[in-house]
Amino acid sequence: MGIMDYFKPVSTWPAEMVRAFLKEKTEDEYNLVDVRTPKEYEEGHLPGAQSIPVRDLSERLLELDSNKPTVVY
Repeated sequence: MGIMDYFKPVSTWPAEMVRAFLKEKTEDEYNLVDVRTPKEYEEGHLPGAQSIPVRDLSERLLELDSNKPTVVY
């Protein structure tokens, strides 16, 4: 599987649009991925976010459900 099997190209969403999306869905309906460093993640992150630093993303794609939308920040 390649990266595009997990991520569908979309426009960048403004914060308000992401907030509305997350509010409308339950946590089991999407993947929420924090791609910052582990230290940044530990300092604070969105509830339910999975920490996958951007440098590790290609190696850890199988941890994400490719059938769900993925929000990356």
